[in-house]
Amino acid sequence: MSIASLDPEIIMNPETRVFPEFSLEKLLSTVFEPTEGCRVCILIDLEDMDLMEGYGFLDADGHEVQKKAYEEFYLGLKDGGLTKLEMTGGDMFAFPMTYGSNLDLSDECYDVEGRKLSLDEDIYPEYDLILCISTYSATAPLTAKAKEFGFRGATMHGLNDVILNSGLAVDYEAVSADAEKLRLALTNADSIEIDFALEDGRVLTAWLGLDGQDAQKSHGLCRGHNPDIANLPAGEVYFVPVDARGQFPMKYEDGTLGVLDVENRNIIKSTLIEGNQATIDAHNARLADDPMTGTLGELGFGTQVLPVSGADIQDEKVLGTCHLATGRDDHLGGDIVPDMFKRHENSTHDDILFAPHKTPNFNISQVRMKRGKQEEIIIENFRPAQYLLDALLGDR
Repeated sequence: MSIASLDPEIIMNPETRVFPEFSLEKLLSTVFEPTEGCRVCILIDLEDMDLMEGYGFLDADGHEVQKKAYEEFYLGLKDGGLTKLEMTGGDMFAFPMTYGSNLDLSDECYDVEGRKLSLDEDIYPEYDLILCISTYSATAPLTAKAKEFGFRGATMHGLNDVILNSGLAVDYEAVSADAEKLRLALTNADSIEIDFALEDGRVLTAWLGLDGQDAQKSHGLCRGHNPDIANLPAGEVYFVPVDARGQFPMKYEDGTLGVLDVENRNIIKSTLIEGNQATIDAHNARLADDPMTGTLGELGFGTQVLPVSGADIQDEKVLGTCHLATGRDDHLGGDIVPDMFKRHENSTHDDILFAPHKTPNFNISQVRMKRGKQEEIIIENFRPAQYLLDALLGDR
């Protein structure tokens, strides 16, 4: 169901949307058409690799993402999914947890018998489709490996019930079509300005230079024979900034709020608004030690009408939200690669999501696009502005 077919009230209030029942066969057949003859496997990440033997993680505390991968994807394939989709395989393997978003994976992995295998030698060359359902995103490293070994796949980190029953239950034909409408509305933008209204009355403005580049889309379809990785749930339009300046607020994991100063596309310092000064000091020390950790590598806008899931992988896809990301962006066509970082553990791609549930301490009062002589308001108060709505609903 496309956004144009939804009631306007639902578009502005995504929590009220009713979704069809999740279907593994529909998801895989839509995303990967065709699937006939494909050999498929599932990758999960574990802290304790001994728990892969005999699927020991199923009886261990925690491991909610891994258990969901087993219950919905592994069993779904084994209990008829493979036959319906005319695929083979369905095996599950585990690799060591990376503890960072989009960090390169180590080569070792383990099968259900506890045998140590090699991703490069035993997995990537042997499977046509690889589904990675993990704690931390592996989109960047798997995109590189897909191009090297020729497979297709999908990453679904942070999988939970809300994502399963909404972001993965949608029709990705419609998601792709809606993403394309918004991509065309934003593509070739020269710059984007974002105003952040703080509780103390200040308004911070971040300016991002885009140099008229073609906008890209994460739309969920990964078809044909070209090696590629779909990041699911999908539904965003994104750019790789070539320049940035100004300020934007940051809410850290411990709740501390800071103001980030940006020059020449790089975050240069953080200043405390409220919370823990030690958190700010730690960030500033990291920026001083490895400046690439503060380089802005992505600007993204959500294109879907979805409920809040509590996981950024879905919540950044919600229409009316936007996000920035620091770090590597080679998987997005950018120029920031892992070798540019002082330390391997710093070569992450970290999203900074601005959404009402995520950052209630400040509001995105307005987002503006400039494209030649054209200037458009595209978001106001975490809601799509009329320009975006017209682009989505124009075929009604």
